Amino acid sequence: MKKAVLFLSIALIVAPDIALAQQQQDRMQRPSQPQPPRPQPPKPQPPKPQPPRPGGPSVQPLRPGTGGPAIQPPRPGTRPVKPLPQHRPGAGRPPQFRPIHRPGFLYPHGYRYRRWTIGLLLPTIFLSTQYYYDDYAHLGVGAPPRGYRWVRYGPDLLLVRSRDRKIVDVIYGAFY
Repeated sequence: MKKAVLFLSIALIVAPDIALAQQQQDRMQRPSQPQPPRPQPPKPQPPKPQPPRPGGPSVQPLRPGTGGPAIQPPRPGTRPVKPLPQHRPGAGRPPQFRPIHRPGFLYPHGYRYRRWTIGLLLPTIFLSTQYYYDDYAHLGVGAPPRGYRWVRYGPDLLLVRSRDRKIVDVIYGAFY
């Protein structure tokens, strides 16, 4: 039985090689037929000139000192108007900031104080009227832009984008 299995496995291994050798021999004995010519790859073309883009030198205004209009100095006797300092998100406390005393903050069940930073997402529970802070004028910060809310979180005041809960500004220690 072992011998029969051995001869059968040898035949299965050698048979494909014999068939392949016969095919190659048949090809060599046949007269060769002319092969069709291979298509040549296209030759590279020189780059075509690009049409002028909008905003090129013909559209841009001339710079001072190159024949264009000169920058006018301020008129004598007028003072430049100094804008009021604005609070920039991420700049810390605004210049006219005053911390105020408010009653203690009650955290929702399962929450405790956490120091929030810009870029984090505030949990949805804090985006409710219970946590909104609308008396921002007493603190010296401006009204929030459209789509943003001032939210009190413990002693801190957070400026939060309402649609995605992203914190864009934090004023630490706004309440004591």
